[in-house]
Amino acid sequence: MFSATSNPYEKYLKDININGKTFKYYDLSALGSKYDRLPYSIRVLLESCVRNCDNFQVLEKDVENVLDWENNQKVEGGVEIAFKPARVILQDLTGVPAVVDFAAMRDAVKGLGGNPDKINPICPADLVIDHSVQVDFARAPDALNKNQELEFQRNKERFQFLKWGAQAFDNMLIVPPGSGIVHQVNLEYLARVVFTNDVLHPDSVVGTDSHTTMINGLGVVGWGVGGIEAEAVMLGQAISMLLPKVVGYKLVGELNPLATSTDLVLTITKHLRSLGVVGKFVEFFGPGVAALSIADRATVANMCPEFGATVAHFPVDNRSLQYLVQTNRSDEKIKIIEAYLRATKQFRDYTNSNEDPIFSEVVELDLATVVTSVSGPKRPQDRVSVSVMKKDFNDCLTNKVSK
Repeated sequence: MFSATSNPYEKYLKDININGKTFKYYDLSALGSKYDRLPYSIRVLLESCVRNCDNFQVLEKDVENVLDWENNQKVEGGVEIAFKPARVILQDLTGVPAVVDFAAMRDAVKGLGGNPDKINPICPADLVIDHSVQVDFARAPDALNKNQELEFQRNKERFQFLKWGAQAFDNMLIVPPGSGIVHQVNLEYLARVVFTNDVLHPDSVVGTDSHTTMINGLGVVGWGVGGIEAEAVMLGQAISMLLPKVVGYKLVGELNPLATSTDLVLTITKHLRSLGVVGKFVEFFGPGVAALSIADRATVANMCPEFGATVAHFPVDNRSLQYLVQTNRSDEKIKIIEAYLRATKQFRDYTNSNEDPIFSEVVELDLATVVTSVSGPKRPQDRVSVSVMKKDFNDCLTNKVSK
């Protein structure tokens, strides 16, 4: 059962009735007019601070600092806050050691005469086994099955251990090999968007993969961390972080039918790298966003490690809900998500400029200016429009080698 007796913000708990069921949630708008001006990504941080405030790990001062983001993000050196993500996502290269550590803790507790079954992740954790496949067979219809069979042979002991972990640990889901890559599984299956247990709250995630940021395309704030930091979150620890600046990236117009999402992301990546967004959040807004599919948004968000931002956030809108329908989320779940996000002013209408929050700075891109491009071979920021590719190639033959 949910208990908030030690939370000083318990007075902001409200009931909301959705489809005949009553849920509790924290009414963030009751915190004052500053809330309405916050970027949507910062509202997720604020909700987490309010819900988890115990004046031990998360302090009232953390809530006040996030609420006053508009002023605190200008402070030289930054303002530190404590943030508790809603869940952790692991891939097998870094997730297996985490399961090993939990198994070792159970063994230690058993040796001390305690109940080992009590050792479980406190924060929900999902482990997707997708990083261990070697390609021994290719260019054949049965190549996938053959590669997977070899994977099971090579990693038999590891998979037996993970199967034990999937059955032994509460609050942990282990997705077996062959189900898809971690980011695809995260988007299509694991993402909650809104958690519906105990108290309604936004989904947020840290993962042991730099491209965890892809989930921002669905409106879930998430980024990559190290394995030790991920394990600390699994054990109920808060992440200590600096309150980030938020760059508002305004999209207007529509993509040319000949331009792909890859052309779009290469254009945005080069632009953001030139601006310098390391350690910052990027939040997309403007009427152009409404026309982008979740696949397009996720492709942009996936490139965070390349342009250096912590997250590239697309707040939830009607198109996000349509994607949830397409990926077989239940009607009941989707109605809860929409009702909660609208009640807490976290649901976005990109065509309504009155909903635009305050940003640290604003940059703009007309989608109609995105053209067919090539990039690389190693650095995605080395984008060249196809129309000038011949000239660029000839110039490269005579240019001096840069340092």
